[in-house]
Amino acid sequence: MFNLRLKAFEDLSGNEFQKKVKETANAVILDVRTEEEFRGGRIPESININVMGASFINKVDLLDKSKTYFVYCRSGGRSGQACGLMAKRGFAVYNLAGGIMSWKGNII
Repeated sequence: MFNLRLKAFEDLSGNEFQKKVKETANAVILDVRTEEEFRGGRIPESININVMGASFINKVDLLDKSKTYFVYCRSGGRSGQACGLMAKRGFAVYNLAGGIMSWKGNII
């Protein structure tokens, strides 16, 4: 018997991520990198909660579950972890596969 674990979120390419954000009402772009990384360049209109920070779960629990979260980091690993944690807590989430390095839009 195989023990297949299905992810509770979807990985999107840079183009898919950008398109889905535009098409989704109540979309929130969440950057889960460090504050220093965030200040160094981010996707416009994104908010920052460091997934490696001790208060990540506490901050996530304050977010609105009626919104859809589009999560990214530098290369997709940390955002995948964040998406897994958030999905288990009842959030609708999408991961930017390849992270901000795969983003085709503006970076501010």
